[in-house]
Amino acid sequence: MTEEKHVRVGDIMTQPIQIIGAKQTVLEAMTLMRELGVSSLAVERRDETDEFGLLTVTDVARDVIAGGRAPDRVNVYEVMSKPVITLPVNMTVKNGVKLLVRFGLSRALVVDGRRVPVGIVTLRDMVLRHAVAPAEAPVAET
Repeated sequence: MTEEKHVRVGDIMTQPIQIIGAKQTVLEAMTLMRELGVSSLAVERRDETDEFGLLTVTDVARDVIAGGRAPDRVNVYEVMSKPVITLPVNMTVKNGVKLLVRFGLSRALVVDGRRVPVGIVTLRDMVLRHAVAPAEAPVAET
């Protein structure tokens, strides 16, 4: 029987995390996503007691484009998800997959011990790397 490898979420997360302000427009967020080649952005918190948000292309598609709203007239905070599920950097990929599946999510922010986002991980990343050692894993895609 082969020994299970304990790949951690932090081993496969995409970093650095891309953060946008909650009061920026969705058009600015779309432009940033396109320039960086990412499909989600963390949304900064108002203060230390607040939580980070997450804006995805799905949010933009559902709440702005399909709704007939002008991206330059909608602020990020109007369509982002908040609060969001976060995964600790040292959580195993197996448990990360279980958590995202339980809540029907495709991605999560990865946080350090102070709850500061240090990366983002997708269900796809975790499923495809579940049994692969960190040194063998290719670079993550978002």
